[in-house]
Amino acid sequence: MSDTITLTLKVWRQRSADDAGHFEIYKAKDINVNMSFLEMLDVVNDTLTLNNQMPIAFDHDCREGICGSCGAMVNGVAHGPVSAVTLCQLHMRSFSDGDTIVIEPFRAKSLPIIQDLVIDRTAFDRIIAKGGYISVKTGSAPEANDTPIKKTNSDSAFDAAACIGCSACVAACPNASASLFVAAKVSHLALLPQGSTERKRVLNMVDQMDAEGFGGCSNAYQCEAACPKQIKVENIARMNREYTKQKLSR
Repeated sequence: MSDTITLTLKVWRQRSADDAGHFEIYKAKDINVNMSFLEMLDVVNDTLTLNNQMPIAFDHDCREGICGSCGAMVNGVAHGPVSAVTLCQLHMRSFSDGDTIVIEPFRAKSLPIIQDLVIDRTAFDRIIAKGGYISVKTGSAPEANDTPIKKTNSDSAFDAAACIGCSACVAACPNASASLFVAAKVSHLALLPQGSTERKRVLNMVDQMDAEGFGGCSNAYQCEAACPKQIKVENIARMNREYTKQKLSR
């Protein structure tokens, strides 16, 4: 088997939020199968730059599957055909020589396109600002054993905290719902005693999610399937319970 492949890329190009946008076709020649998807785009951009063409704009930062910056629809699937990986962790060995790959940005009204594959995720930041924090006394760290936490709670909180805010859940959802993202942020704090003081955060965060124009959850489960960190939809049920409790307590 050859270590290199040649691909046809059908890439969404959009100069700005006001541009209608369109697909352009490029040849990606002699791509090493051990490259990541973003490294492949780097090679394509080098060729475009040498030919005095505008390179493809895409978000990236750590390239280690942690930051949540990168993301695109690859042949209609958020982050591509391999489950539980981000776009930067998707390797070209997942494709075959001669394949045509359609690459377009995550699409949602609440996550507008800035340029090409780059989207505006500041709606997520505004949701976090409404309640993604806890109030604790400053000073030396308390003794860990002073606050016993059930193993099941700590495990569930850790799993929810793994969310990197990449917005693949929104892109995959038929309703463009951000419920899985918000639920993960609510859950990892609500499950721990340190986060109990601001349990009302769920009201502010859900209200902000609605104000941003995200759709509602209809249990399509596409969010869980698309999530690179495998956040479970059970967190949405927990968020709904938290929301109901806080609403009734008011």
